[in-house]
Amino acid sequence: MNDSPLARWTVLILVALMMFFAYMFVDVMSPLKSLVESNLGWNSSVFGTYAASEYILNVCGFLIIAGVILDKLGVRFSGVLSAAIMVLGAAIKFIGVSDWFTTTSLYQWLGTWWVDMPASAKMASLGFMIFGCGCEMEGTNVSKILAKWFKGKEMALAMGLEMAIARLGVFAVMWISPIIANKFGGSVVAPLGFCGALLVIGLINFIIFGVMDTKFDKDLVAAGLATEEKSPEDEFHVSDLGAIFKSKMFWIVAMLCVLYYSAIFPFQRYATNFLEETLLIDAASAARMFSCFPILAMCLTPFLGIFLDRKGKGATMLMIGSVIMIVCHLCFAFVLPAFPHKWLALLLIVVLGVSFSLVPAALWPSVPKIIDEKILGSAYCLIFWVQNIGLCFVPKIIGSLRQSTGGYLIPMIVFSSFGILAFIFSIMLKAEDKKKGYGLELPNIRK
Repeated sequence: MNDSPLARWTVLILVALMMFFAYMFVDVMSPLKSLVESNLGWNSSVFGTYAASEYILNVCGFLIIAGVILDKLGVRFSGVLSAAIMVLGAAIKFIGVSDWFTTTSLYQWLGTWWVDMPASAKMASLGFMIFGCGCEMEGTNVSKILAKWFKGKEMALAMGLEMAIARLGVFAVMWISPIIANKFGGSVVAPLGFCGALLVIGLINFIIFGVMDTKFDKDLVAAGLATEEKSPEDEFHVSDLGAIFKSKMFWIVAMLCVLYYSAIFPFQRYATNFLEETLLIDAASAARMFSCFPILAMCLTPFLGIFLDRKGKGATMLMIGSVIMIVCHLCFAFVLPAFPHKWLALLLIVVLGVSFSLVPAALWPSVPKIIDEKILGSAYCLIFWVQNIGLCFVPKIIGSLRQSTGGYLIPMIVFSSFGILAFIFSIMLKAEDKKKGYGLELPNIRK
């Protein structure tokens, strides 16, 4: 069935739209930081704790369980389950910031302990924790789906397009969230409700995908390319996780991933507020300016995918992307405050988007080259698990630094330091590939 371009690209659209909606929900409150603080009584430290909460349950082991579920029960079950978890978490977060919640006894009880954290932030963080489990699980699930449907075909292009569509969600929410908030009189609830409704549509998408994937599996059996029952050698066992943890390449990729993304996603949470204070502009203007961040990434990633599919050079692209990210964050730290021009800020944001094209476009299609297919889902989940450890603690650290220093100089230096370490691991990755011949520099399309 995946020999049909219509079928496999339809699958791509279905799963990519879910990630588009998920990325919108992840950052729906990022351009509203000032509004959240004034309406709900949060501060930068509380906002940092809320941002970190998305990853807490994943760090505590959920992603490891998710990987086992994915490899044992398959992409269809995992896809619907993770989409449903996202919808549940979104509903709890919506309740947490609603006016109705302030009238409940639960709100009063939550306000009696850990008083530095408002009751609304505790409830919103709980919802974000649950949502984060579904979001990260779905991210790994989508990677395995595309590896399955585009095996031996345009895999890097497919993964690149999926990432591009997902990042369009960041662009969209940076514009839409302030507009909806203003339309409803400065409401934080309205944008959350809108993005939550989109997640329900994403859940429906995965149900449709499940029907298509069932047909695909039947076609594979009919063609003699698969069997109804897996052989003992092909069956996933929990003990197979040991093979992943023993892989040197796994740890290099995982460390590169956590360091790189720790300088990107936490930065997104604070970027709007950073631009507000550095350029002395209002929050809506800052959000619109930062919305350009994923645009070049969105445009470049598919072309980079085509290049990877046909020419390769994945490990080299990881090195170049890390260097670009280092330069951008150092410029945010020292150059932009000294020369607070909008054109300069926009230039740095767009160039950072180039880095955000190079690294993910090369990173995720490389994993199937170093990990056996039967444990691929677990490998993706474990990489995300390591990544989530960084993403859990970094927003809280940045929020605390921002609160204690009153500025963004130190946080930007911290972000650039992550980039330097990511560059070191990209060098190690290329050296190991050259030594062992994993083919990270080779094209994906088989001739």
